[in-house]
Amino acid sequence: MSLTTRVLTGLVAGLGLGAVVAAVRAPLLLTAVSLIEPLGTLWVNAIRMTVIPLVVSLLIGGIASASGAGAIGRIGGRALLLFFAFLGASALFAAMAAPPLLSLLRLDPAAVTALRESVVATGQAAVGARDVPTLREWLVGLIPVNPVGAAADGQMLPLIVFSLVFALGVLSLGSGQRELLVRFFEAVSDTMLVVVRWVLAVAPLGVFALALPLALRLGLGAAGSLVYYILVVAGLCTAYSLSVYPVTAVLARMPLREFARAVAPAQGVALSSRSSLASLPPMIEEAELKLRLSDTVTGFVLPLAVSVFRASVPIGNVVAVLFIARLYGVELGAAQVATVAVTASLLSFSTPGIPGGSIIMMAPVLMAGGVPVEGIGILLAVDTIPDMFRTTTNVTADMAVAVILGRGRTPARAPADVPVVPSAEASPTPPST
Repeated sequence: MSLTTRVLTGLVAGLGLGAVVAAVRAPLLLTAVSLIEPLGTLWVNAIRMTVIPLVVSLLIGGIASASGAGAIGRIGGRALLLFFAFLGASALFAAMAAPPLLSLLRLDPAAVTALRESVVATGQAAVGARDVPTLREWLVGLIPVNPVGAAADGQMLPLIVFSLVFALGVLSLGSGQRELLVRFFEAVSDTMLVVVRWVLAVAPLGVFALALPLALRLGLGAAGSLVYYILVVAGLCTAYSLSVYPVTAVLARMPLREFARAVAPAQGVALSSRSSLASLPPMIEEAELKLRLSDTVTGFVLPLAVSVFRASVPIGNVVAVLFIARLYGVELGAAQVATVAVTASLLSFSTPGIPGGSIIMMAPVLMAGGVPVEGIGILLAVDTIPDMFRTTTNVTADMAVAVILGRGRTPARAPADVPVVPSAEASPTPPST
């Protein structure tokens, strides 16, 4: 059975059993769920444990082993163009599709009042706004004072900047020193990929342990308006993700089914963990062993994309702003919706690849649309499901960018001392160009 099938089996089993426990509410079953839940957290922690050393070693090794800074600059420039192209398409899609969908929402005044009062009562209104850095703080923070501290705090963008500068410095060394450092960082990345394979081997159990308590807690008890908000976000993210498939198949000149198989394991991790960073290891695995993308793509483009590229942010933020505007009776015109979409696209590069990262950065987007920031508190309680779909969309677009840039290039090396075992999903032979 393939990894994708096993992960999806664990996800469905967890959701189904969680729904049953939610309906029965038997004390013994509730106790069993509480004992199983930590296994999901342990699994997410294990896969995120590999992210920092994997990203840094892949970036430095990939850049330092390139033919020169010019090659990295060219592929980096093309990657940025694709980032903005996908973000632009996401923003345009959200600005066009979200307003008519949200206009169909019929609100009960009593329910709206209760939602607002719940935010005030729980003190959630201030969450998010005070944590958003100003433009000056964001710019200053791009250069880490302490790279080790940035890594410890999970500050990916400053860590990426340091890794890029360090790798460019390695390029200027003599061939002997440069080769020594390249081999070191390649050994680190190969080692982390071995660890990743160990973690992915128990992915079905980890996904099951994450889905079980999720289904138990959420159930179907949310207010109707919040359910509608969740459905709109999930539907638009799914529609956008599906549109990425044919675009990638055409631009990368590859069968659509091949791309679908390659991105499915990472989507399974994204859907269960709600973390783009946690989805990086399975993306590297598929890109290297099945798609045979180049070292530059797997070592530079994928880590960069997962760290800074969030294609779903315009969709999630536009829907959230329009929903909160409806709750507070704020009328938004086409110009304001466009402003929200553009602001969300620009801020997406600062959105952390962690669960709930998108909603944390929503305060300035709400302010750009003239919508009360307090509305963030309403969305926090139900953000789990929308965040699952947003993260899956991000991962799909990340993989699409890598595949588009990597098709037809030099095949990637196989990790040292690690046997490459053909999977049941795809043949390891290089794809035709």
